[in-house]
Amino acid sequence: MKEEKTTPLRQRMIEDMDIRGLREKTQKAHIRNVKHFASFLGRPPDTATPEDLRAYQLRMTQDGVSASTFNVRIISLRFLFGITCGRDEMKRFMQFHRKPRKLPIVLSVEEVADLTAAVPGPGLKYRAALGISYGAVLRASEVCNLKVKDIDSDRMLIHVDDGRGGRDRKAMLSPSLLDLLRAWWREARPEGWLFPGKPKISPLSPRQLNRAFTLAKHMAGIQKPATLHTLRHSFATHLLEANTDVRVIQVLLGHSKLTTTARYAHVATKTIRSTVSPFEQMKLLQDETQRRGLE
Repeated sequence: MKEEKTTPLRQRMIEDMDIRGLREKTQKAHIRNVKHFASFLGRPPDTATPEDLRAYQLRMTQDGVSASTFNVRIISLRFLFGITCGRDEMKRFMQFHRKPRKLPIVLSVEEVADLTAAVPGPGLKYRAALGISYGAVLRASEVCNLKVKDIDSDRMLIHVDDGRGGRDRKAMLSPSLLDLLRAWWREARPEGWLFPGKPKISPLSPRQLNRAFTLAKHMAGIQKPATLHTLRHSFATHLLEANTDVRVIQVLLGHSKLTTTARYAHVATKTIRSTVSPFEQMKLLQDETQRRGLE
């Protein structure tokens, strides 16, 4: 396989990303996106003009590129021009696409119970892993990267190392979830990774966990277009419906912004149903006015 040559521009961009502590996955995405722009341009990307940027964005729009892909490419180019090239003025010629905000799919507590009961074997591995996905509100990658030592049964906490955005946090550990994890540990005796893959020196992959979720969903007869991430949405919604403070939910989910957590209020149907509408108060006042008029 031919080794790709690292240009001075690419090397400088890599160094700039290292200085700012960007994760390897993020760095690879930035390099890939800049390479895509260079391929469109047909010459080194640092020679681009505002008109070139306009033509590139127009091409992506005409090609029907999704808003997510469009925006991550723009973010990479903003880093290239703003940081590496020192051409901050180029940011004025880059636009983000607004993504339609869809309400998250949510499973009921009964549906989550049916799903976890239908998790395929052998053993308790996937049932325990999906149990943590729901009961500790962890993302797929966070579940897969858990180690045995991350389970703190004394303090009833789970330590999430290097979560989203490179942030460590503590997740909740309920007694029932701890019982399930202990049953899994007694069965498999994992030593390093809590959920080892094949070979055991590697952790379970998010792809394998997603596959187990999909199979369990079908076996439970759930028709909703739910994904593994739906378990996080569901747990957050169930907490909100139990009148848990939204700021507590924000901490449990590891959200940096409260506005991200607040969107669950739109799907917390029990909360919506139990909220007394001001219309009721207005109607009472109207009725009282009518009664006084009749008297």
